[in-house]
Amino acid sequence: SCFIAETSKEVHDILRTGFEFSPLFQGAIKGIGPRNCPSIEDKLRTFADKNSHQLFLEPEGEKTYEMYLNGFSSSLPSEVQFSALKSIPAFRNAHVLRPGYAIEYDFFPPLQVKHTLETKIINNLYFAGQINGTTGYEEAAAQGLIAGINANHKLVGKDSFVLKRDEAYIGVLIDDLVTKGVDEPYRMFTSRAEYRILLRQDNADERLTPMGFKLGMVSEERMQLLEAKYTKVQKLKSLIKTTSISPEEINPLLNSLSSSPINQKRKSIDILLRPEVGLIGLINSSPILKENYAKLNILKNDIADSVEIHLKYEGYIEREKQIADKINRLEYVNIPNDIDYNKFKSISTEGRHKLQKIKPINIGQASRIPGVSPSDINVLLVFLGR
Repeated sequence: SCFIAETSKEVHDILRTGFEFSPLFQGAIKGIGPRNCPSIEDKLRTFADKNSHQLFLEPEGEKTYEMYLNGFSSSLPSEVQFSALKSIPAFRNAHVLRPGYAIEYDFFPPLQVKHTLETKIINNLYFAGQINGTTGYEEAAAQGLIAGINANHKLVGKDSFVLKRDEAYIGVLIDDLVTKGVDEPYRMFTSRAEYRILLRQDNADERLTPMGFKLGMVSEERMQLLEAKYTKVQKLKSLIKTTSISPEEINPLLNSLSSSPINQKRKSIDILLRPEVGLIGLINSSPILKENYAKLNILKNDIADSVEIHLKYEGYIEREKQIADKINRLEYVNIPNDIDYNKFKSISTEGRHKLQKIKPINIGQASRIPGVSPSDINVLLVFLGR
């Protein structure tokens, strides 16, 4: 189990006695730390008005007595850390096995790498992880995966592999790094993606497994399981769209949900589109739906969940696909790498500077560079004959 504790004013006062010895305040650490997990002394400085901060205790493993203390990373002297912790009632009898420590992030500006994560200056050199300015295990693993694939492809003469922003969060992560750069450790949040309806958790297998199979990284057995799953998804979607349901069958459910009853037969899909109605409840209300659902032999809830999401949000999903397709057309308008943007006097000064620095590979990437305006993009399109 995990536990929560809180610091207090007494804890903060003890911690402040060690500030003069902290590398963070001595100037030994100059880099900007991760925004979402600052050290405890950084919290006290940044949020001076707060009298307490939450601490999270997590077991280090299933069969260990060690607990990891989240929210208390620190560069303060160990005796100050121990004294502060012992002043928290929950930790008075705790044994501290290892003191907290501070880290400083160092990185190479990711504007120096391509979408394949190969460096622009040195051929066959690939960067992945914290060296590109990211923080977090998943962020590093994602880059390692893409860098590894592309390094292999380059060795054997295959085309490079790049995920687009509407295909995967990995695509958003890498495009942000190589297009916008970083001025603090970068962490991937869903809010960074503009196509969140397409990049859902329930369709990750549908989006990425076929790509993995084509790359030789997914087994045929796993691919067959995916195909079997989505065959059932399509059959269940068709069943819901074509089957009618009577007032006698569905009104008891609708009344229990405080939803308006129906007075004549309706397509099941019309009922499901009501926000308060769930797919399983709908199926259990209709003998025909229940019988045919049983025939599909659906053993896992993920299929029903996927169908419900697809049907309830179908209009939004299709609209976002259309927007993504429209914008993706710009990804196919390639820009020669040897363009001297300084000669384009019709492009804004900031736009010229950013374009010359980043050297975007296509109009789509150019349009996402901060400081490059729509009018700058129009100048490029005219130059490229578009």
